[in-house]
Amino acid sequence: MKKFLDEHFLLNTATAQRLYHEYAKEMPVIDYHCHLPPAQIAADMNFENLTQAWLYGDHYKWRAMRTNGVPETYCTGNKPDWEKFEKWAATVPYTLRNPLYHWTHLELQRYFDVYDILQPSSAASIYDACTEKLQTPDYSVRNLLRKMKVALVCTTDDPVDTLEYHQQLKQEGFEIPILPAFRPDQAMNVDDPVKYNQYLAKLEQASDVSISTYQDLLKALKQRHDFFASMGCSVSDHGIEEIYAEEFTDAEIATIFKKIRAGAGLSLEENRKFKSAILLEMAVLDWEKGWVQQYHLGALRNNNSRMMRILGPDTGWDSIGDFSQARALAKFLDKLDSQDKLAKTILYNLNPADNELLATMIGNFNDGSVAGKVQFGSAWWFLDQKDGMVKQLNALSNMSLLSRFVGMLTDSRSFLSYPRHEYFRRLICDLFGQEIEQGELPNDIKWVGKIVQDICYFNAQQYFNWQFLEQTAAVS
Repeated sequence: MKKFLDEHFLLNTATAQRLYHEYAKEMPVIDYHCHLPPAQIAADMNFENLTQAWLYGDHYKWRAMRTNGVPETYCTGNKPDWEKFEKWAATVPYTLRNPLYHWTHLELQRYFDVYDILQPSSAASIYDACTEKLQTPDYSVRNLLRKMKVALVCTTDDPVDTLEYHQQLKQEGFEIPILPAFRPDQAMNVDDPVKYNQYLAKLEQASDVSISTYQDLLKALKQRHDFFASMGCSVSDHGIEEIYAEEFTDAEIATIFKKIRAGAGLSLEENRKFKSAILLEMAVLDWEKGWVQQYHLGALRNNNSRMMRILGPDTGWDSIGDFSQARALAKFLDKLDSQDKLAKTILYNLNPADNELLATMIGNFNDGSVAGKVQFGSAWWFLDQKDGMVKQLNALSNMSLLSRFVGMLTDSRSFLSYPRHEYFRRLICDLFGQEIEQGELPNDIKWVGKIVQDICYFNAQQYFNWQFLEQTAAVS
C-alpha cells in the first residue's frame, strides 16, 4: 500500500516517477492567468494567520463548508479567524475524493513542511505552526511566489484599473514580472443599463474620453488597451457564458448604444448584437498588437439570487452551464481569420461535454503560421482536478497535439495555490509513463522528457513571446 501524498503521489509507474523527478519537478512556473491581487504583491504583505491566507476569498472551500452544514457566518461572515479555521478543519475529513483534500495537504506540505492530516484533533497545532511562519519575512507574498519558483504572473485587470501596483513593482525592479491582463467584460455587459452607465462613467474618467456615441466607447477602450500595452500587457481575457457572433451593422450598434446610454433596457437580440460587436472590436485590437486572447466559456454564474443580493458575485454560487458553443465560436473565429486578424487564441471550456468540441475547433484555425496558434486551454474552475485534467489532456491528445500545449495556470486568488501546477505535472508524467511502460509509446525518456518540459514551461514562454524568461529557466 502506498503512503498518502508521498514523493511518488499520482506517479503509478517507475517511468512516470523518472519523468517527474528528472524533468518536470524543478521547472519554473509561468502563471499566465490568475486573480492574485497586485496590491498585495506591491505591499509584499504578510498574512496574519492561516485563515486569512487560505479561506479569505476562496469560494471552493466555502462551497464545501456550506455543503457540510457550516453556517455562512463562518464562511464569509464575521466570525473570528480561528473559529472559521476550526470549521474548515472539521470539514476537511469529509472532503475525501474531492480535490480540496489533495490541494489542502499539498499546500500544507509544500509551503509549511506540515505532513499531518488536517482534522479537528490537529487543527490547533497546524493553525499555530503555519500562522507563526506566515508572520515571518520568509512568508511574505513575494517570498511565497519565490518559494514556488514562479517566473511570471499575469493578473486579471479591468480596463478602468490604474495599474498603479504593476507600475510600482516594475519601478522597484521586482524580479518576478507581474503583468496585467486586459479583461473588458464590463465594457460589453449591457444586461443592466444602470450598472452599465455607471461603469461608463468610470471608463470616461480612466480614459479621459467623453463617451456619448459608440465610436466614443471604442476610442476609450482603445486608449485603455494602449495604456495596458505600455505597462507590459500582451494578454487579454474574456469570462463569458458563450461567444457572441450575431450579424449586425454599424448603424444598428450605434442605435443600440444610444438606447442604453439613455438608460433603456435592450431586447435579447439587441443585447447579443452589441456583445458581438464589442467582442470583435477587442479581438482586432489584440491582433493589431500581437497579443494572446483568452476566452473562458461556459460558466453559469450567480445562480442563487438570494445570496447574490446578500454577498455579491464570486462568492461560490456558480456552476457549469450547458450553452451551445460550436456554431457561434466557429463563426466568430472564421470572421477574424477571413480578415487575417485572428490573434493567438486560447479557448477554455467549463463543460466537459464540450471537450472534444473545443479540441477539434482549434484545428479549424491552426494555419501553420505559429505552432499551436489556437489552443484548447487547460481544465479550469470545476474541472481543474484529476478527472477533469485527464479528460482535457486526453481530448487534446486525441484531436490535436498535446506536445504544443501551453500547460497549466492557477486561475486563483490565493498565493497558496501553486501546488496545482505540481498536481498537473504529476498527471502529465503519469500519462506518458503508463503508455511508455505499456508499449504504446517508445521508451525514449530524453525526448518525452523534453515534451514534458515544453508543456510545463517552454511552450508558454515561446507562445506568449516572453523571451526574457529564458534565463530564468536556465538557472532553475
